[in-house]
Amino acid sequence: MLNSPIEEIKSKLDIVDVVSNYVRLQKTGANYRALCPFHSEKNPSFFVSPARQIWHCFSCGKGGDIFGFIKEIENVEFGDALKILAQRAGVELKSQDPGYARWRTERQKLLEICELSARFFEKQLQSSQKGQEAKEYLLSRKISEDSIENWRLGYAPNTWNGLTDFLGERGYRNEEIVKAGLAVQKEISNTQHPPSNIQIYDRFRGRIMFPVFDLNSQVIGFGGRIFEQTPEEIAKYINTPATLIYNKSQILYGLNEAKMEIRKENKCVLVEGYTDVIMSHQVGVKFVVATSGTALTQEQLKILKRYSDELFTCFDMDIAGDSATKRGVNLAQAEGFNIKVVTLSQKSDPADFISSQGGDDWVKAIEGAKSFLDFCFESAFSKFDKESSEGKREISKILLPVIKRIPSNIEQSHWVSQLSYKLKVPEDKIWEDLAKTSPELNRESLESGKSENFNLPRKTRREILEERILRLLFGKPQNIELIKESPFRTTLVSQVFEGVKSEGLNFKLDDFQKKISPETSQFIDSLLLRNDCEKKFEELDHSLELKLCLKEIKKIDLREKLIDLGLDIQIQEKEEKDINPLMEEFGKLTSELADLEKT
Repeated sequence: MLNSPIEEIKSKLDIVDVVSNYVRLQKTGANYRALCPFHSEKNPSFFVSPARQIWHCFSCGKGGDIFGFIKEIENVEFGDALKILAQRAGVELKSQDPGYARWRTERQKLLEICELSARFFEKQLQSSQKGQEAKEYLLSRKISEDSIENWRLGYAPNTWNGLTDFLGERGYRNEEIVKAGLAVQKEISNTQHPPSNIQIYDRFRGRIMFPVFDLNSQVIGFGGRIFEQTPEEIAKYINTPATLIYNKSQILYGLNEAKMEIRKENKCVLVEGYTDVIMSHQVGVKFVVATSGTALTQEQLKILKRYSDELFTCFDMDIAGDSATKRGVNLAQAEGFNIKVVTLSQKSDPADFISSQGGDDWVKAIEGAKSFLDFCFESAFSKFDKESSEGKREISKILLPVIKRIPSNIEQSHWVSQLSYKLKVPEDKIWEDLAKTSPELNRESLESGKSENFNLPRKTRREILEERILRLLFGKPQNIELIKESPFRTTLVSQVFEGVKSEGLNFKLDDFQKKISPETSQFIDSLLLRNDCEKKFEELDHSLELKLCLKEIKKIDLREKLIDLGLDIQIQEKEEKDINPLMEEFGKLTSELADLEKT
């Protein structure tokens, strides 16, 4: 009998299955590894241990169990992670379960409001007169009944308080509905004029509604397309504003449905609109997502990188301009995505193209996608006269920053050669200009993304050695007798060592972990995972390795003492005090360090 829903969830879910829904894992021995989803890196330092049911990144230091992973990857509190995993495991959470009070957090209330709102809009589409007209419009766009149901499309009635009254009757307060982004607080300065007795009013009115889902298919926001024109609202599309659960720069519409197909096909097609995604999925091309009303962002790229590094774009791109689209693709190129460009006849969008040409032609268009560099070359050379000096300059101005961002030297050389040939300019001149060229990544993106690698916490050599000693002791606890006194300074390492030391030869790791804090236990798990990942760890001479580590720590201590003594000697000299005792001590420590260096 399992004591809590947490234990029951852990017994039913395997950490490899949970993590692989978000990250592409590669088997390595008994464990799995991947590029860390929590920071940018080129070499995988993120490991998952099925035996220990833990994960850990050896670069950024994050780690834990399945609950810790869901908290980090979904950016939620423990209670919400509990609910997400309970749903996956088929575990029912009851009001008397431990942690239930925390589970019903503010975030959970907003999710409930969004879910109820989606049902309200669905009902309006199916039952109301105007909803039926909106549905007929969708069907005329060749969006099928099944797609309307699967994507939960709806209709927002053209009234001031249709939704807010519905939610209010179900116990939700006005401020909660506003926080969910579904209502607007009335202000005197507001250009819209609801009746004087209305304090808040529906944000979406007279619109076809597209629910936006998170990776777990929970409704977190909405996009609304105008259907009934009103004097106050002239925007074709409006979206939920930023809320506690909805940030459009982190959301990719349709990814909840597409993620497994993207991983399977190892490619993702990026489009602009909700209907583009729906129509593509409708004809069986399911590795398609949309940017949800925003230009491609660093956060979205990080999410996509978990599933594939093959990115196909299918939207208007003006590489000669300074468009947001261009900047987003620039970021994707710098992130190492292999980018291709899908071009459609008559410059139609994917939804209209699929509607008129059919699914087979859509598949052919994707298969015929050009590489990003080919597209850039074609676009630049079509805009300017390559025979004129001005044309050569403008073409170079467009293409050199694109070539500059290519991470591979070999590929970069290929495109320099191509540009040289097409412009009829010597290669060495192209290289000279390339050396002076900026890759043109916007500053905000560099600060939020690429610079992340340089902000990771870096361990000192002493910390690395201390952790190594603990790892060796876990392998052979009897070697505790080789350490006569604690050389440890790192708090966690010192705490664990004292526990091992107090148990002596009777030390049992499982029993010890039951007595300590979750933070310390997680730290031990990360060290054990590192042992698992190190080849031939069991074949090491643990006592010899331990002695070498202790000697290195002794050297570090001596060097630090010599530095302190040197400073003391300088101060004493300035104050004209006797420095002979300090010099004598300095000599002894220098000799001791020299002896250690020899052995």
